[in-house]
Amino acid sequence: MNITVNPQSPDTIATEALAILVFEKDGLGAEPARRLDAATGGLLAELCHSDPSAGKAFETTLLFRPAGLAARRLLLVGAGKAESFTADQLRKAAGAALRYLKNHGVHEFVLAAGGSFTLEARVQAAAEGLWIADFEPDSYKTDRQDDRRIDAVALAAPADPAAQAALERARIGARAQNFARELINEPANRLTPSELVARARQVAAETGLDLEVLDRQAMTALKMGALLGVAQGSDEPPALIILRYRPPTASPSAPHLGLVGKAVTFDSGGISIKPAEGMEKMKYDMAGGATMIAVMRALAELKPSAPVTAFVPTVENMPGGRAQRPGDVQTTMSGKTVEVINTDAEGRLILADALTYARRQGCTHLVDAATLTGAIVVALGHHNVGVFANHQPFLNHLLDSARRCGEKMWPMPLDDDYKDQLKSLIADLPNVGNRWGGAITAAMFLKEFAETTPWIHLDIAGTAWLEESRPYMPKGPSGVAVRTLIDLAQQMSDWATLSG
Repeated sequence: MNITVNPQSPDTIATEALAILVFEKDGLGAEPARRLDAATGGLLAELCHSDPSAGKAFETTLLFRPAGLAARRLLLVGAGKAESFTADQLRKAAGAALRYLKNHGVHEFVLAAGGSFTLEARVQAAAEGLWIADFEPDSYKTDRQDDRRIDAVALAAPADPAAQAALERARIGARAQNFARELINEPANRLTPSELVARARQVAAETGLDLEVLDRQAMTALKMGALLGVAQGSDEPPALIILRYRPPTASPSAPHLGLVGKAVTFDSGGISIKPAEGMEKMKYDMAGGATMIAVMRALAELKPSAPVTAFVPTVENMPGGRAQRPGDVQTTMSGKTVEVINTDAEGRLILADALTYARRQGCTHLVDAATLTGAIVVALGHHNVGVFANHQPFLNHLLDSARRCGEKMWPMPLDDDYKDQLKSLIADLPNVGNRWGGAITAAMFLKEFAETTPWIHLDIAGTAWLEESRPYMPKGPSGVAVRTLIDLAQQMSDWATLSG
């Protein structure tokens, strides 16, 4: 799909459809809706006043052959209350417009959207919403409806260099998010750990990123017992994928961001096997790893001023004859020992060794992302990422990036009181605590391996996969956190406040 900026007045653009935003109670809001209302002889205002649902978020009304407009159709998209309209509401409304028109046989349209924020913010948010909404999860259907597609969208906006730059930023970020969704959507027989390595190798070849892959032998030499213990029940070999971005002029004192992503390409639970219901979705247990590979792909284009390295441990968790058992003790790369109480709490084990390795590679700040616990879904549902951190200034920067990108993230406690739940009679740590506060004790486990390095843990178990479609996004993989982490990495040159 091609997205461009068109400086013409929206009422004069000949197109299959023109989409505009309308608001609750306020109706038309400001430009460009009022100009279009005048062009149609007051038709839009009449519709807004006569339809009680007009303006409600993502409600749609389609008109054919509207008088006074060059477009063949006019789509009114509800944007909610005008006083609470944000760039994120614009992003979602743009996505809702695309998905509605895509399902109604339209192949190209114009989006006219106003807002009290800058031109760059409007263009970037609208374009991101469009590209993100265009993703479809039906890649293996043999009867795909090729007629159900959008080929081109024009954003009615001034032809300004800033708008073009915003459009390019949107393209890079949304493309990365959709790339992560493509990986997450792959079935486990198509995307094994070895295949994920191949996809990372392709990304490196296309972007110029440095790639290193640690195989079983290399990880054994590094004494990554926790990671290797998870992998030992599968015939699929494990790997630690390392993608490096190095800016040519980075200061020696620049912060070095380490991105660690869990990539369990299929999680049966191992010996502590999961129930059959819903197990097919355990192909998305590699969403954290997909996120980090996608972020690195974008950063290679955006070229931030500080170094960033991604560490993606990838395994299958299977109940084979060689699988680790409940009660086994594994020695991590850090030297700490772990009693494996539940083999289905495997993500924290592979992350433990990856976090240790990232620290030893010189990363000064760490972010990990993982579909780690069902407990975070109980706590926050499917709308917020659970965020845990050991460093408040670093956390503040991440939450600022999340707000800019319209991704909901909620800080969770990480008090030492919870550490009492992580006691083992035989080893330094068990890999699970009791049933209460499970997302917190999982984060407490990871904190042991981040040690004193500023660190953030994103539990994306409730947000990486949409159980129901939304007006602006289909059911399936969401690609959550990709754009937030891209933004965070781009702010690194201003991170003086993170020292200390």
